[in-house]
Amino acid sequence: MIDGTIPTRTAVVLQRTASRLGAPRWQIDGAVGVDERHLGDEQVRIPIESAWRMWELIGSIGGPGAGLCASATAARGVLGVWDYLFTSRPTLADSLRTVMELRSAVTDPTVVWEVLEDGALLTVRVGVAVESDPVFVPVEEFVLSLILRRIREATGAEIVPMRVAFTHRVTHRRRELIDEFGTSRIDFGMPFSEITFLDAGRLPTGGDPALGEVFSGYAKLLLSTSRPVAGWRERLHLAISEALTDNDFGLDSVARRLSISSRTLQRRLCEMDSTWSDELDRVRQEQVDNLLRGTELPIESVAARVGYADARSLRRAFHRWTGQTPAAYRRDLEDKRAG
Repeated sequence: MIDGTIPTRTAVVLQRTASRLGAPRWQIDGAVGVDERHLGDEQVRIPIESAWRMWELIGSIGGPGAGLCASATAARGVLGVWDYLFTSRPTLADSLRTVMELRSAVTDPTVVWEVLEDGALLTVRVGVAVESDPVFVPVEEFVLSLILRRIREATGAEIVPMRVAFTHRVTHRRRELIDEFGTSRIDFGMPFSEITFLDAGRLPTGGDPALGEVFSGYAKLLLSTSRPVAGWRERLHLAISEALTDNDFGLDSVARRLSISSRTLQRRLCEMDSTWSDELDRVRQEQVDNLLRGTELPIESVAARVGYADARSLRRAFHRWTGQTPAAYRRDLEDKRAG
């Protein structure tokens, strides 16, 4: 399943945008939250939470125009096969339908992108109505600007939309958006983020249908073989689990397992709005639950396996987590199985 993920090509665009805007390397790495080596693998996808952290960083550093900076960073080809789907069919409308169908090649599959036709009007809608959030400001501007750039490249024409709509209400950058989109008909605070064209659906893209089938087929193959990579929190929890097994679960030890300094680990925990004790607690709770469900180990042995000094310490922690003792929890599990 790739729901809740984005491809690494999109992550690289966000990474480069943040760098162009002057974000320090440590901040970018902390926002991405995955091993740098994964960013060169087309079949790897990263958690959507990483994308939102990147957009928050881009918006906070770049301010007005940050989304347009991102679209300028995404030159044709940078986003892989998706860029070439705009010429996958003979007409613009048909190509856009393929682009929207295979949107997972650049974004989270759960994101709603669609093409709407009403007579001579052709609208690309890139999201559903959402509660206003500052992080959506650069995202909306990036996506609509990127789509317009690809449409112009596909048709070879300087197409001007008849209307652009954003869900956000940041109107002070209106002049900059007029320059980008080529129209003064820009509406803010709308239910949907969308861009509308007049008499553009039948414009030729110059695409070769046979080659378009190859592009579409490759995009589908790539999506079917893609896999999510563990996010930063998952990697941290794995390192803590391994450290608990080795009975060496201090912050310094876990930082070494992650090949980072203790200071960097503390900073990343802060970026996650968490603490070392909170994350250790989460891993212990999961491991205790698994041991109580899947083994008949005495409570004293369970306590030792997750790094508690004695059974009393485990009982206190378990009562804090569940309001029960480990023994009562086990009895409840047995009763449910018997019933």
